Amino acid sequence: MRLLNERAAVAALFLFVGHTAAALDRAALQKLATGDNDQKMEAIATLVAEGDPQAAAVLAKFAEGEVEIDGKRHEVVVNNRLRGTVGDALAAFKLLSPESAARLEAAKVLAEGADASFFPLVETALKAEKDPDVRALLEVVAAGMEMKSADRDTRLAAIRRLGESSSPNSRTLLSAAAASDPDADNRIAAQKSLLAVQGRLAWGERAGLLFAGISLGSVLLLAALGLAITYGLMGVINMAHGELIMIGAYTTYVVQGFFRSTNYFDWYLLAAIPASFVVAGGVGMILERVVIRWLYGRPLETLLATWGISLMLMQAVRTVFGAANVQVENPAFMSGGIQAFAGVVLPWSRISIIAFAALVLFFMYLLLTKTRLGLFIRGVTQNREMASCVGVPTGRVDMWAFGLGSGIAGLAGCALSQLGNVGPDLGQGYIVDSFMVVVFGGVGQLAGTVYAALALGFANKFLESVSGAVIAKIAVLVFIIVFIQRRPQGLFALKGRALES
Repeated sequence: MRLLNERAAVAALFLFVGHTAAALDRAALQKLATGDNDQKMEAIATLVAEGDPQAAAVLAKFAEGEVEIDGKRHEVVVNNRLRGTVGDALAAFKLLSPESAARLEAAKVLAEGADASFFPLVETALKAEKDPDVRALLEVVAAGMEMKSADRDTRLAAIRRLGESSSPNSRTLLSAAAASDPDADNRIAAQKSLLAVQGRLAWGERAGLLFAGISLGSVLLLAALGLAITYGLMGVINMAHGELIMIGAYTTYVVQGFFRSTNYFDWYLLAAIPASFVVAGGVGMILERVVIRWLYGRPLETLLATWGISLMLMQAVRTVFGAANVQVENPAFMSGGIQAFAGVVLPWSRISIIAFAALVLFFMYLLLTKTRLGLFIRGVTQNREMASCVGVPTGRVDMWAFGLGSGIAGLAGCALSQLGNVGPDLGQGYIVDSFMVVVFGGVGQLAGTVYAALALGFANKFLESVSGAVIAKIAVLVFIIVFIQRRPQGLFALKGRALES
């Protein structure tokens, strides 16, 4: 597949050059057609050194098992070694492409370890390169090729240039030089350059780990915010919370389908966000009115009832959408990412979700502290009987509060749909984490939920980098169990009349 893509790119390159090239080296063509493998490798290097776009077309045909000389076609046998070399050769020709994206992709291919015989073409491309990202990578490629030179001083100069790089490929090349360069001084220089590169890469890895922790923390925060209301403020053990997240994700999928046939597909999230909130919130209010309002103060019955509701919701989704996962596509503005450091790419989808989580948290804070509904919710939470005595409609407040928590769960589902496929079991992966966040932060404490989500996000990612995902999950769970035994109220304890209710 890679060779087919490169062949198309080479064809485009040939059109760009737009001139009739001089005749190719006949001896090299003859070696391609009839020589042994070593002679064919030599012929490939010769054709690449010519830098002629016609040579790229010949090599593309050679990779398919055919060489044409004077109008006569010769069938040839091409092994994996030759195919790999031809792939690198075609990538080297793409360095002459007018498109910077094509040149960057070609440089990435060559950075994996191209033959030193391609150096003349790489050097030519490097002299003409204006894009700083492509140029930086090409310098690494050129230095890597020079390190294969028989001349000691050439290798030493390449080692020192690689020491100024921040590319992971430089670390690989310098590690090899530090272990196998025939000159002792070069090995010492390679070790020094390797330490310098490793120091710069370590900062990039730390930044990547920090971003991963914030990203996971924002996902956990979105998943737990709704539960912070239904469980933290209302005391309802809602085992169907994960399925409300799932409903938000499927609502996003349905809205995407409506926008697919329009010219405004990239804007479908503007409709999916309120739709997921309204649909999940509506389902939550129906559940509260039909089932949950009869079970307040009976935690065991509430747990069993909501667990049964979760099974019903999953089966309903399987009936309507099927058991297989469905795909929700990212809008164009959420594709790709920012390369903040060498080897560290910050995806736009993750950045968008971090910003979205902060926005949801801000509006939730405003609603709970600056609106009449928020005042009623806090009043009913702290002292239900007194709130009822002063005219607060407690039953209606319960319905709206549960609907708010369910709607926020729907927003979490909308966000999670941008990170992976959506399936009936989507919510099952977040229900335990959501309860851990709420309990760890302190039941009824919004600030505690935020701190707990970020803390668990960082802990998970740090432990994953050390011991793997499974061990990290177990370690975090054990820590939560021990922590709750020592401090049952969580990170932040409720104060005042809330403790008495």
